[in-house]
Amino acid sequence: MKKTPALFAALVLGTLAHGALTPAANNDGLILPAGFHAVVVAEKGKPLRNIVVAANGDIYANTPKDGLVAFRDTDGDGKADEIKSFGEGGGTGIALHEGWLYASTTKEVFRYKLTPGELVPSGKPERIIKDLPNQGQHSAKVFAFGADGKLYVETGSPSNAYGGKKDRALGATGEDPTEFLKTYGGYWRYDANKPDQTRADADHFSTGHRHSTTIALNPATGKLFIAIHGRDQLNTVAPQFYTDDDNAENPSEVFHELTEGANFGWPFTYWDPNTSQRKINPEYGGDGKKLAEAGKYPDPLIAFPAHWAPMQLAFYTGTQFPAKYQHGAFLAFHGSWNRAPKPQKGYRVAFLPFDEKGLPTGKYETFADNFAGKPVLESTGDADHRPNGVAVGPDGSLYISDSQTGRLWRIIYTGN
Repeated sequence: MKKTPALFAALVLGTLAHGALTPAANNDGLILPAGFHAVVVAEKGKPLRNIVVAANGDIYANTPKDGLVAFRDTDGDGKADEIKSFGEGGGTGIALHEGWLYASTTKEVFRYKLTPGELVPSGKPERIIKDLPNQGQHSAKVFAFGADGKLYVETGSPSNAYGGKKDRALGATGEDPTEFLKTYGGYWRYDANKPDQTRADADHFSTGHRHSTTIALNPATGKLFIAIHGRDQLNTVAPQFYTDDDNAENPSEVFHELTEGANFGWPFTYWDPNTSQRKINPEYGGDGKKLAEAGKYPDPLIAFPAHWAPMQLAFYTGTQFPAKYQHGAFLAFHGSWNRAPKPQKGYRVAFLPFDEKGLPTGKYETFADNFAGKPVLESTGDADHRPNGVAVGPDGSLYISDSQTGRLWRIIYTGN
């Protein structure tokens, strides 16, 4: 579209609040609501996981294998021109808390003291939690700080539906998960400041998760919210009950408030988005119709489509975006792999409205799309980008990270 002088002037004026940032003519490939604009502020070249933005605008990201990455805009053009890596290993979780940068690997949580003016912390990291279960699958360790200042850390389940030696295979039969769930499939609460804690120092806060890579505190209410990844391969385990289409659309990725003592029903149950019912997994006698005991497990506050893979969640705390976004949340979806022969889906950032009581309305809408770069995906490798991290900057901009190529976007609102 050719810009008229008036439109060009409006865009320039609209970006004054964002430094000298000039929106990309095509939003760098993203599809956004009217009035929003995007620009790539950095290209790391290696996958990025969760992100956080400091009060001075510095951006920090965790990576799967290459430690942490810091980004800074030194010349005021709104893009990161100083990019530095630090730390070792890799992981997913990252957060800022009381002057410290916290980050997780697959087996520990550590923190760096931040010094004003320094982009990369000069001091050595302090290990806060060690010896976390480092299972082969679902090993990412996400965390958040509660309103009580405690650290809430998830350990996923190295399993699809605890189906014994045939887990994920034809005829898998569920085992008693009582002992298993004492170690896996839940959140544990730790002291945020005590070094070298182990699981023995923690409170077992919740259970019945397959894997949750989504947790954030709603600052308006002090409540924690999570999303849980649904199980895979219903049609592989029980083809007599589930077709390929059944598996492509089941089960939901579910969104819940995280409360002490909560049990979210894994591995016994799953949430069917087509019927809005909690059903029994085939490993435990389910046939696609048998319902879970009424009231035994909480219903989800939001039921997302199957296999979208919810990742980082960020509540919108800025004022730059229009009123409808105030106090809502943004959730990145990494995208599916288990929908074949149907096309893969997800690969977007959704907006979740919250009501005046600080609870989700139950609805959601796509906010940023076309990360995949093509309308139909046969596999995850076909995607150009996969959104993973979301964070709100001090000026109210929304940042989105990419776990495919390490791209980092900044979303601003100009009203034009």
